[in-house]
Amino acid sequence: MAKMRKKGDLPSKPCATCGRPFTWRRKWARDWESVRHCSDRCRAEAKARRGQGA
Repeated sequence: MAKMRKKGDLPSKPCATCGRPFTWRRKWARDWESVRHCSDRCRAEAKARRGQGA
């Protein structure tokens, strides 16, 4: 079984939309480098901003 890590030891990065830091999740393990937004809400907001030409 894999060794458990403390939540504070996980990598984190800032969200491209809101700027808040978010930490690594297991479901993002394969594409952590390409994850840019902390949530579906931020992703949708960024998409809406692009559609308006802002």
